Amino acid sequence: MSTVTQQAGPAGMAGSAHPLAQRRPLGDRGFQILALSCGLLVLVILVLIAVTTTQQASQWFTTEGWGIFGSVWNPAANQFGALAFIYGTAITAAIAIIMSVPVSVGIALLLTEVVPYRVSRPIVYVIDLLAVVPSVVWGLWGILVFAPWIGKVYSDIGSAVNGIPVLGALFGPPTSGASFFTAGVILAFMITPIVTSLSREVIATVPAIDKEGAYALGATRLEMITGAIWPHSKGGITGAVLLGLGRAMGETIAAALVIGSSATITSHLFAPGDSMPAVIANQFGEASGLFRSALIGLGVLLFAFTIIINIIARTIVGRSAEQGTA
Repeated sequence: MSTVTQQAGPAGMAGSAHPLAQRRPLGDRGFQILALSCGLLVLVILVLIAVTTTQQASQWFTTEGWGIFGSVWNPAANQFGALAFIYGTAITAAIAIIMSVPVSVGIALLLTEVVPYRVSRPIVYVIDLLAVVPSVVWGLWGILVFAPWIGKVYSDIGSAVNGIPVLGALFGPPTSGASFFTAGVILAFMITPIVTSLSREVIATVPAIDKEGAYALGATRLEMITGAIWPHSKGGITGAVLLGLGRAMGETIAAALVIGSSATITSHLFAPGDSMPAVIANQFGEASGLFRSALIGLGVLLFAFTIIINIIARTIVGRSAEQGTA
């Protein structure tokens, strides 16, 4: 009896394990199919958005041709050149990135490498809260509070640099507080929490042994940051910056409220201007026919620009991850 029991025991265990072995791969395959379906659904939605908006903007593309990159936007004369809005989008996003990136990376390094955890934690909570403030709140604060105040600063700067060859062209006497520069500053306020949070997460992944090794070799804190932290996290920080750039380029309401709504191309940063998201928000309600098609076409161009920026960001982050594991 004991011999039979001993022989049957392992067989029984093997038999009971066999159904589990069959069920687990089935669950894995089901989850794989579900995850793949969700990913493909996102791609299908993006393709449908691109196709439908391009179809509705086809009248503008076929009528204007390469004239879509013209500098004249005059709905009364059926002239719809998008260059002024592309320029406004690029210049405000550039101002936002130039102002935001040093501050964001500095705050991220401060929170991860300088201040103790009990001090950094409340700051992290505040930064996360700032990242979810609605854009219309930033826009209203910008047009009601920030623009009137900074308009006086613009006047002082413009008077000081008036007549100086380069500075006069960039910061000459302003017309109002609503301008390219104001929109860029508001966008910088908006993307700084995002870039800071992403940069902080990337810096936090630097192995402690690398930092301790730098200190063991006699490096100062600055030398440790440049020699150990930056090589490991530069790809992720670059990706965070590009994601912030995509957010700055696509921001609508805040930019529409503070940029000034003037379709002009000028080197004067204190002058009013316009951007692609802003002109769509401001003029779409009264548009029809070719006018409406042109505004939808601006949305298509903006969609393409932001997709390209996000692809570049993901590529940089992916290459950084490969280099880190190599």
